[in-house]
Amino acid sequence: MPIVVDIDVMLARRKMPVGVLAERVGITPANLSVLKNGRARAVRFSTLAALCEVLDCQPGDLLRWEPDAADSDGTEPAA
Repeated sequence: MPIVVDIDVMLARRKMPVGVLAERVGITPANLSVLKNGRARAVRFSTLAALCEVLDCQPGDLLRWEPDAADSDGTEPAA
């Protein structure tokens, strides 16, 4: 998937354990793990806003787009 989740980067910068972030955001550590490992299929804006508030960052600090190999060779990705 071309969306990369950088929650681990922000956690390291803030020196915050995953469990503390999950508690402050109001989600389970398991759901935070799914999100930070890039396995989530969607994220609610309210969750993203809470992550940004707790980590004192912008959404772009947590999510970024990287083209797939198929995207960078000029071919259209399969639907």
